[in-house]
Amino acid sequence: MAAKKPQGRARTRLYLITPPQLHVTEFVPLLDEALAAGDVACLQLRLKNTDNQAADEALIAEAIAQLMPVAHRHNVAFILNDNPELAAKYDCDGAHIGQDDMAYEAARAIMGDDKIIGVTCHDSKHLAMEAGEAGADYVAFGAFYDTQTKQAKSNADVDILSFWQEFVELPCVAIGGITPDNAAPLVAAGADFIAASGGVWQHGDGAAQAVRAFNEIFDATHEK
Repeated sequence: MAAKKPQGRARTRLYLITPPQLHVTEFVPLLDEALAAGDVACLQLRLKNTDNQAADEALIAEAIAQLMPVAHRHNVAFILNDNPELAAKYDCDGAHIGQDDMAYEAARAIMGDDKIIGVTCHDSKHLAMEAGEAGADYVAFGAFYDTQTKQAKSNADVDILSFWQEFVELPCVAIGGITPDNAAPLVAAGADFIAASGGVWQHGDGAAQAVRAFNEIFDATHEK
């Protein structure tokens, strides 16, 4: 049985990830509508080619130029996936790195002390502890559910969130196939942030309604 979120712990927030492929200009109004629909902590720009390789710098730069101002207008932090060099070059608010991207220390040297750096830790408490001790701003666990957005390298159990909630102050993100229909157990177990991509952009009632639905779950769990 999932543990209840302890009193005094901050309310869970939404960590929104872009679709892996998008037409930037057409995506701007959709993003604006979604961010206006409810509380969103940050937007991660995650662009991939159809072969799942990183998009070209020109496309990433165009997306940053058009989407970061939208995020900032809604007081949403703008995070670039995988590439601290480009995140620093284009003055993003932070970068998210996987285990195969680069070491945290190298990313911090590139980004500087005032930027956000998060680290993917799959289903590993050990990797998360190492990232936290090194100075990461958050760790991400997953995948908790089947996901079509990317090929998951691990399957995480909800118990890792309960453990992290009880023993570690560093914020954790739950990721992987999360939708408004299956998020509640992860929120109750202790996820500080719920990461969603397809669960928002592919929602049957639209992205804005998905953002509202996630926030209703966060509110309901926090009030218990």
